Amino acid sequence: MGLWTAAQARAAGLSAEGAIERGISLDLARVRAAQIFGLRYDLSFNLTAADTAAGAVVIRFDRAGDSGDLVLDFRGPTLADLTVNGRPLPAAGRVDGHLVLPAALLKTGANIVSARFATPIAASGAAIIRYHDDKDGQAYLYTLLVPSDANLLFPCFDQPDLKARFRWTITAPTGWTVIANGPLDGQQPTTGGTRWRFAETEPISTYLAAFAAAPWTRWTSAPAGERPISLYARASRRAEVDAEAQIATNRAAVRWLSDWFEVPFPFAKLDLVLAPAFPFGGMEHVGAVFYNKDRFIFREPPTLPQRVGRDATIYHEISHQWFGDDVTMRWFDDLWLKEGFSTYMAARIQAELQPDSNAWTTFLLSTKTPAYRADATSGTQALWQPLDNLNAAKSNYGPIVYNKAPAVIKQLAFLVGEAGFRRGLQRFLIDHAYGNATWQDLLGAVGSASGVDLTDFGRQYMLRAGLPRVDTQLRIAGGRIGSLTLVQRPARSLPGDRAGAWPMKVRVRLGYKTRPDVVLDAAFSGTTAIVAGAAGLPVPDYVWPNDDDQGYGLFLPDGRTLAWIVANVGTVEDPLLRAMLWSAVWDTVRDVRFSPARYIAMLLDHLPAETDEQISRTILSRGAAALDVYLPDDAAAPLRPRWERALLARIDDATLGYGLRKDALDRLVATARTPLALARLRDLLAGRAMLVGTAIRQPTRWAIVRRLIAVAAPDAAALYATEQRLDQTSETVKDAFVARAATPDRAVKAAYFARYFDDAALNEAWVSESLGAFNTVEQAELTLPFLRPALDRLEWIRQNRRIFFLPAWIDAFIGGQRDAAALDVVDRFLDARPALPLDVRRKVLTARDELALTVHIRAATFPTSAEV
Repeated sequence: MGLWTAAQARAAGLSAEGAIERGISLDLARVRAAQIFGLRYDLSFNLTAADTAAGAVVIRFDRAGDSGDLVLDFRGPTLADLTVNGRPLPAAGRVDGHLVLPAALLKTGANIVSARFATPIAASGAAIIRYHDDKDGQAYLYTLLVPSDANLLFPCFDQPDLKARFRWTITAPTGWTVIANGPLDGQQPTTGGTRWRFAETEPISTYLAAFAAAPWTRWTSAPAGERPISLYARASRRAEVDAEAQIATNRAAVRWLSDWFEVPFPFAKLDLVLAPAFPFGGMEHVGAVFYNKDRFIFREPPTLPQRVGRDATIYHEISHQWFGDDVTMRWFDDLWLKEGFSTYMAARIQAELQPDSNAWTTFLLSTKTPAYRADATSGTQALWQPLDNLNAAKSNYGPIVYNKAPAVIKQLAFLVGEAGFRRGLQRFLIDHAYGNATWQDLLGAVGSASGVDLTDFGRQYMLRAGLPRVDTQLRIAGGRIGSLTLVQRPARSLPGDRAGAWPMKVRVRLGYKTRPDVVLDAAFSGTTAIVAGAAGLPVPDYVWPNDDDQGYGLFLPDGRTLAWIVANVGTVEDPLLRAMLWSAVWDTVRDVRFSPARYIAMLLDHLPAETDEQISRTILSRGAAALDVYLPDDAAAPLRPRWERALLARIDDATLGYGLRKDALDRLVATARTPLALARLRDLLAGRAMLVGTAIRQPTRWAIVRRLIAVAAPDAAALYATEQRLDQTSETVKDAFVARAATPDRAVKAAYFARYFDDAALNEAWVSESLGAFNTVEQAELTLPFLRPALDRLEWIRQNRRIFFLPAWIDAFIGGQRDAAALDVVDRFLDARPALPLDVRRKVLTARDELALTVHIRAATFPTSAEV
């Protein structure tokens, strides 16, 4: 999407009226980008009514001469008293959420549009979300406008490249506090409440506009010489918030990024809001970052992955202040540009500020692994994703944008070198400050700064879907290495594939038991990379072709290396290397070369010596998948007693830290089947057993109740009722709702399914959290009849739910199945819906291919150890 002039738009046959359709079309965005600039919004809201906010807006902008009619966006229920340059315009002409402002009412140069309007306040499906605190009866309000819901909140020109300065005036009930994008400019009592006025912001995109209003409790930190940072949370949760630590982490991220980019923090202030029932991990609104309260308030002692995860979310959202807020993608086809960079920069910050966190191990396990999983399916897509209408932008969010993009950026930095990469990013931020940019702008800046031609890199990584599979070819001659070559090919054949090879530079480790390892750089020339310097060296015990995890692709071990990993992985000291080798074995399971039963046996052999919390958590999660998903029940049954005994031994091992023991307990709760394991769960609930000498707390208690419900334990109903009575926390109602979704009863499932769509008061975040319990994998036969109805509602969900809800719904309902019957349901749905929107089809295909792989693995006959 280029910066078009009005004349260019006309030459392309584009006009305001011709570009009107439901949503924000690319054609409409192009027309408007050529028409107007210098936007300002003065917005007033009255939040004293329960279900509706009354508002007024004054929009100021400059207009290019001879640029025709102008289209205004607004989907709210009421629009009145509309004037254009002081002349009235009937609002009755709105069509599909748009109103044409006739050229006859507009001027060349400065223009003013004003209107009154109203917008709903609701638990879900509204631009202003209302949360009712069951603990103290208070209401909490906050906005959520990404990617294009600003026009549901107020009349605007709702596209990311029409940045504007915002000035908010908000009237809220007496005793409430209001937070908005700009700094507070004053407040005064008024009829029915208090009026809060905020200073004008820097230019920002409409999806970043935000406010929150409620009886918040507040903490403020203001070190000498630094900007104040305030944190807001529900009053009923005050005692649980480690506010000082959270503010300090945000401040440290601001300092580090300002220094590393050599670009100061680009906005006037920074507030933080722990938003209740927030459907995302965080949202980077300028001046008012919203975080998910459930991920930021630890209701029991946190494990290392939980602490690292919270900090990573903070680093991600603060990175957005530069990548996304200051420099914004021009259109949502480049969504990866802001999300990928923020995730990548979060890992860099974590590695620098928390060297003991093993940030790049986290990056491999939590970021790259989901990217590989999605990118190897037929539902994958390129980083740059053509987008004709912002209505479809919700579906572009997912592992390609959030996981593949940062992995590709890591390879880019390694390929061009650290110095050129950093100079390029600085130039990119300076050149496009408070503006918009594209992936071509980014690669142009990095390529120019580093002296590396990135044309082919952009073609293969930005415009091409899929990823390479990299195999190792080791030729031995006379007891030494004759040659060592890496060969890449597409991991999956995709229709319309652009072909060619992915440019890539990697490090290759030759591992030896009796001498130091050798690490050599290798770069692909076409589909092969000859590892120069390897020829003539002693034959290694193993070869790992992606040392330091710089490459992007499926790096699968040869048989010799696989055998070494199976026997020796526990002896590898470096956590990142050990994590990569563990992942390589899991990839061979998914490549149907290594049986799930062998993986479980290997896991249990090495588990007692594994003391890295992140690796332990990952390998146990994969072991649970092998046991409950990849193995047929009759094959899994003999393995369960050893699996559960190993977990119990780990829970009771006083030499291990809390995090390792808690993770083992979490895995026991998720997989318990035998009387031995279920008895321990009951003992924990009754206080007869402890974890690290302490009684378990509420999240774990509810997880145990949920498990007992799922396996139809005879005392489950009584324990559920008891827990509701005993739990005095503010989360009781939500936790009970989630737990009951696991009930193995068709009538209960049907009631939940209906409520997901019919209960307007049900918060979307509660629905999301309950989907896993509803689709408990052991209940696949029970939930199979709900699979097709769940798929039939996808287009409604796409239209009415938030950005992450659709993939979560698809993954839960398809991912909760294991058998060919379910695969047939999915395939029949896809065959019957040829007109299914492409973005939705891709997400279904991604989950469908995972189900197909599960069916394949469950039916496979695996080679013997000697054949692998």
